[in-house]
Amino acid sequence: MLPDVLRPGLRIVFCGTAAGTVSAARGWYYAHPQNKFWRALHASGLTPRLIAPAEYLELLRYGIGVTDIAKTVSGMDKQLPPAALGEAACQALRAKIHAVEPAILAFTSLTAGRRYLRRAAGFGEQPERIGETHIWVLPSPSPTANWNWDETWWRALAERAALMRPAAL
Repeated sequence: MLPDVLRPGLRIVFCGTAAGTVSAARGWYYAHPQNKFWRALHASGLTPRLIAPAEYLELLRYGIGVTDIAKTVSGMDKQLPPAALGEAACQALRAKIHAVEPAILAFTSLTAGRRYLRRAAGFGEQPERIGETHIWVLPSPSPTANWNWDETWWRALAERAALMRPAAL
């Protein structure tokens, strides 16, 4: 599926469940035209300009990385086989985060956060850590999750991230 966009010292690594159908077809993270990910990054101040999905590698310039829990399948969450988001996938994610040590790992949906944490997490910062990495759960930017969209959590994440590590500019 999509390659990880990771390196040591990032401020934030965003993590979804799996690449969506449009993202997998185009080869870009959060590629659906109605996905709010890129607009939320800009509106919250995490990026100084609106980045297009095709420019996803530009995120590294701003101290941001992206990955998914499931790296071998794509599609909507309900279409994914249970093992795709199972313990092995979560352990692989944990190993990646240990290796690059971002200040924050931010799950881009309740489903992603809950699958990783193995509990009914809510939005915001979570008590768990991966080493020194803080964990956040955000409302999904997917157009299929408009019912729970709230940009407030994305802004709160940006405010917290600003206090932790300077941007990589």
